[in-house]
Amino acid sequence: MRSQKKIKTEDAVGTMLAHDITRIVPGEFKGVGFKKGHLIQQEDIPELLKIGKEHIYILELREDELHEDDAAIRIARSIAGENLTWSEPSEGKSTLTSDKDGILKINTEGLLQINRLENIIVATLKTAYPCQKNQPIAAARIIPLFIERDKIERVEKIAAEFQPIVGVLPYKKLRVGGVVTGSEIYKGLIKDEFETYVGKKVLDYGCELVKKIIVPDDPAAITGAVLELKALECDLILTTGGMSVDPDDVTKVGIKQAGVDVISYGSPILPGAMFLYGLLGNTTVLGLPACVFYHQTTIYDIVLPRVLSGEIITRDEIAALGHGGLCMNCEPCRFPECSFGK
Repeated sequence: MRSQKKIKTEDAVGTMLAHDITRIVPGEFKGVGFKKGHLIQQEDIPELLKIGKEHIYILELREDELHEDDAAIRIARSIAGENLTWSEPSEGKSTLTSDKDGILKINTEGLLQINRLENIIVATLKTAYPCQKNQPIAAARIIPLFIERDKIERVEKIAAEFQPIVGVLPYKKLRVGGVVTGSEIYKGLIKDEFETYVGKKVLDYGCELVKKIIVPDDPAAITGAVLELKALECDLILTTGGMSVDPDDVTKVGIKQAGVDVISYGSPILPGAMFLYGLLGNTTVLGLPACVFYHQTTIYDIVLPRVLSGEIITRDEIAALGHGGLCMNCEPCRFPECSFGK
C-alpha cells in the first residue's frame, strides 16, 4: 500500500492537510500559508494554486512510518542536552532554543553521524558559540513528508551514544581579580584604562571585580599580586601589559613564578597573538596582550565566555582556534555573528 496519494487541488475541497504548506512572497515573506490539519475550503483553492500547489497529498501512514512532525520532535528530544527547549514543529521543523546565557557545546562527531543518515537533518550554530537566553541554536527535521520509524530509532541510538549532541553550559558569576603591569602606569605617567577595556567585560557578564592591583614591570611584584588575588579566592585573574617579547616585558615570568601552570603562551589569533592561558589550582589566569586596549574584539572575547562557563581549555583547543582566528576588522563589528574564533 502506498503511503501517500495525490489528488488535484481543485478536487481537494473537504480534505484535511497532512502537513504545513509554505507560502513565499519574494523579498517579503516566507512562512506557513496553510497549517497541518486545515480543512480545505472552496475559497482556499485559488490561493493554493498561486503558491504552486496543483496537487494535494493525502497520507496513509503504515505502522512502521512516522509523519515529519513526529519525526522532528523525536530527533530534537534525542539530541537535546541540558538548558535547551525544543519547539512544536512548524513546516516539519523543530527548533531548539537556549534556556540560559552560556556557551553552546556540540558533539561534532555525533552530529556528523546523524547527518550522514539519509533524509535526516540537524543544523546547529558552531560549537563554543556564546549564545543568549531564548536564542535558536539548532533545528531538526526530515527531508520527506514521512520516514521509516527505524531510521529515527537509529538517530536516537546515535544520540544516546554521544549524548548530549547539543547542550549549553551556562555562565558562572566569578570572582575576578586584575593585575595591571607597567612602570609607566605604576608611576602615573599614563592613565590606567583597565576598567574601561577589560573590567567592563567581566562586569557585563555579572561577575564581581574583587580587586585590581597596579604593579611595575618587576617579576616579584607581579608574582606577589597574583598570589594576593589567589588568597582573596578569585576564580579568574586577568593580567594586562608586559606580554610581548621585549626584554622589559616580564609579566609571563612573574606569572610562572607564582606557580601558574602555563597551558599556552601565544595563540594563533589576530588580534591576540601574545596571549597567555594558565591555571593556578582552580583559578584561571589570563595574560591579556595590549591589543585588548585598542581592538574592539580580540582573543579575550573568544576565551572569556568559555572560562565563565567553567571550561578548562586545552593547548590543542587554543591551537585549533587558528582556523577562523583572523579578525576582519569589520565596521561595524558584528562579533559573534561572524567567523572570528569559530
